[in-house]
Amino acid sequence: MTGRRDHYAHILEQARRLPRIRVCIVHPTDGHVLQAAAEAEAAGLITPILVGPRARIQTAATASGIDIASWRLVDTPHSHAAAEQSVIIAASGEADALMKGALHTDELLTAVLAKTAGLRTESRVSHAYVLDVPMYHKPLIVTDAAVNIAPSLDDKADICRNAINLWRSLFGDARKPKLAVLSAVETVMSAMPSTLDAAALCKMAERGQISGAIIDGPLAFDNIISRDAAADKGLVSDVAGDADIILVPNIETGNALAKELIYLGHAQAAGIGLGARVPIILTSRADSVHTRLLSCALAQYLTDARQKGLIK
Repeated sequence: MTGRRDHYAHILEQARRLPRIRVCIVHPTDGHVLQAAAEAEAAGLITPILVGPRARIQTAATASGIDIASWRLVDTPHSHAAAEQSVIIAASGEADALMKGALHTDELLTAVLAKTAGLRTESRVSHAYVLDVPMYHKPLIVTDAAVNIAPSLDDKADICRNAINLWRSLFGDARKPKLAVLSAVETVMSAMPSTLDAAALCKMAERGQISGAIIDGPLAFDNIISRDAAADKGLVSDVAGDADIILVPNIETGNALAKELIYLGHAQAAGIGLGARVPIILTSRADSVHTRLLSCALAQYLTDARQKGLIK
């Protein structure tokens, strides 16, 4: 779609004006991971701290033509130790964020969520995609598409709070974001648990248990993103057709929705882990340079907002 506004261009431009953040790159034994760190460092977004087996990291750097001589490198024997040591560094205040390297997300989150690690908060850890979809009129957050498999009602409340904090970090508090709770229908049905959760989340927002957003649901996807579809069904909703955040019922739905928007809808996307004391940058081998930079930028915004007291 030619001539459309690149919503991410402004986000990335503003991120370059924020202070660099110190990021532990966890087990960066893959050239793609080191390349992502090098790109973000060159863009002025991060100061990398490499944590993992020294010899394997240096081999990967040499093979990829990346100069890591000026970067701090903390030697560990394997990926488990790299995750544990990275968490220690972040909990001590020596790092502002974590970035997943060549290890499974579960392995990293196990270290983050250890009771003695010092990075847990009262909130459940969740994942959010920030998407710039060509056919949608503003940035869109989809959550959770990568961490929580079948979240309970309490989990969903935390996922909402995390996403609201992310939105406020990016766009400030001039207005409340509109959060849509996704289901297959717009009516509450006992046979469809996602609709019951949606109704409960709306009531929780009414009673102040979830604050900082306008929440509505259950809503089917067409009514979330299309005012015309909502009007055709006679829906009266401040959120329908104008959502900033979509809360999905489970990981299958979230993962499919986000990837459909990326691969069929040509959306630009950046992912971030939320709910811990520091943001967790979750990049993949398939990510473009732009996506990698944007994921680091999200961590910058979150760090800056927390330091300013905008979010907890």
